[in-house]
Amino acid sequence: MAIIETVELTRRFGELTAVDSLTVSVQLGEVFGLLGPNGAGKTTVIKMLTTLLRPTSGEARIAGFSITKNGVDVRRIIGYVPQLLSADSTLTGYENLMVFAKLYDIPRAERKSRMTEALSFMGLQEVANKLVRTYSGGMIRRLEIIQSILHRPRVLFLDEPTVGLDPLARKALWEHINKLRVEYGTTIFLTTHLMEEADRLCSRVAIMHHGKLVALGAPAELKASIGAADATLDDAFIHFTGDVLESGGSYRETSRTRRTAQRLG
Repeated sequence: MAIIETVELTRRFGELTAVDSLTVSVQLGEVFGLLGPNGAGKTTVIKMLTTLLRPTSGEARIAGFSITKNGVDVRRIIGYVPQLLSADSTLTGYENLMVFAKLYDIPRAERKSRMTEALSFMGLQEVANKLVRTYSGGMIRRLEIIQSILHRPRVLFLDEPTVGLDPLARKALWEHINKLRVEYGTTIFLTTHLMEEADRLCSRVAIMHHGKLVALGAPAELKASIGAADATLDDAFIHFTGDVLESGGSYRETSRTRRTAQRLG
């Protein structure tokens, strides 16, 4: 059963076509990865699916709700963790969660139990009353995921969820992301520049290049499709895009990523 469906989804900025007729479906409970070089259109796709950006043409539905006609309904059933920091470092973890609980209009009688459950689920109960500025990068990311799932969304969008994290923190976060799918049945749609991350987490991945979908399938299928012994997902990515994943990007993109990584510690 598909919970996300796009049909000829397109976004243009003047003469530039950032996303070109994207048609794809994501199944209920799936971890779906969107890959591509910088400028491939991944962030534009995320912004359209989360109703932050209106498509130029085409359509997408999330749990049956149109992103163009039922934006309020879509926002009620999704969670979104952007690449840039969304937690307030001047507040405690608990205070950050209270802000989001109120924004999501969670009933007052349920707030404490939901926050306690989420903190325990992500292993942050012992630091809940400490300022976020004292958290490690991995702890901040886990807090941001908690913020986005307090209202129990059916779909969680993660944009570069492990940017700036060291390998140990990254693997710990992978385990928590997988727990969301297994224990809560959350459908997860993520973008990443890390092939190891996509290979480990995703049941299927889509590869975009210059706004177009160029490959779609399970990581094992994409690796097998290029006909090389012991092929990696990196090899498949290069095969389908003719590019390396860390293609550099603009000065602004590089500066933004480095600022984020520095703040995450």
